[in-house]
This record gives sequence, C-alpha cells and structure tokens, in this order.
Amino acid sequence: MARTIVEVEARLAASSPWFDPNPVKVEAAVALVLREGQGDLEALFIRRAEHEADPWSGDLAFPGGRIDPIDADGRAAAERETLEEVGLDLSNARPIGRISDVLGFAESIRVSAYVYAIAGDPRLTPNYEVREAFWSPLSHSDDPTRQEMRDFTYMDNTSAMPTVRLLEDPRAPVLWGITYKFMDDFMGTIGRPIPFMPWEEDVRDESRGRR
Repeated sequence: MARTIVEVEARLAASSPWFDPNPVKVEAAVALVLREGQGDLEALFIRRAEHEADPWSGDLAFPGGRIDPIDADGRAAAERETLEEVGLDLSNARPIGRISDVLGFAESIRVSAYVYAIAGDPRLTPNYEVREAFWSPLSHSDDPTRQEMRDFTYMDNTSAMPTVRLLEDPRAPVLWGITYKFMDDFMGTIGRPIPFMPWEEDVRDESRGRR
C-alpha cells in the first residue's frame, strides 16, 4: 500500500500499463499530479467551467487536453495544458510513471495519463476553462462511504456509472467516467484500490471507456 511518492514510483515502475497502438481521431493527454500532504498523498483535480457546448461541462478531471501539432508528444501536451489551465509548470516536476491509456466509449478518442510528483504548495491560477483547481487526498478515493452509483446521460444514452465524491459540497459534481477509470487503475496499481461496489462487471467495464 503506497503512501509516499517513493512508494508510488516503485509501484508504477513495477507495473505494465497498456498503451493503445491503434489510430484514433482525437488524441489527448492529462497529468496526474501528486504531492505529499498531511498524512496522505494528494492528487490535483480540476472542476471544469460550465459551457453549453462542452459535453463534460462542470465535470471533475485531471488537467490536460488534446494533443496539438505543436506538441512533441503526449507528455508535452499534458504539461502545456496543465500550465495553461491551472498555471502549474511541470517542466521541472519529477515524472514518476504512466498509467494505461483510456479509450472513449462513444467517440474515437484516446487519452494518455502521465504521473508527476511535486513538492510544496504551488500557486494555482485557473484559466477560463476551469472553475476551480483543488487537491484531494487519496483517502477520499479509497473511502467506501464516498462511492455510489449515479445515472449519467451522454449522447442520448443513460447508464448507471460508479462515482467517487471528492468534494464536500453535496451539490458538487462527482468523479466518474474516464477520470474515474484513471483513478481506478492508479489506485489499484499502488495497492489502494477503489472499493468494489455491487454493480455488474459489465457496467464497471463500460464505465472505463467514459469520462
């Protein structure tokens, strides 16, 4: 059970993440940024700003976005997007591993995730795309009292999906879909799996392809 950056890095180094080799229409990359907080590791999340044209308006996510032609690779895109979205420069941060790619469920999209470790409490300055940026202790993700199934509608299809409540405000959005899948994979890799709820296995598998 990893509770320090060193332990997480060792677990990631010993893992075998899956990287999708197939062509897709959209490639994106995100940064899973960790720091050592008081008593537990903390991960950086964003709450997206609300926009009518954005299908993930208001959702919780990692900083990141599409890989642009100016980006050398996915890692460069994740770092550029993190700087743009929350003002956090990862160029001097310590990259400590990757987790498996996630594919979109209803769209041809592949998202890659890069894990970083930073020290201290850097200032975060969200841009217009981000309503807020916040740190969440990993204990929130492996707390069974914060897990529940909720219905989500995407492209006119409604399904019950597993979620994690990261914020204390009961009206705030919960973690689900692609970012949930990343956290599910990451937490399992470091020996702190998200508690398994009594949903059907095929529903759990389906959720891994959604954001």
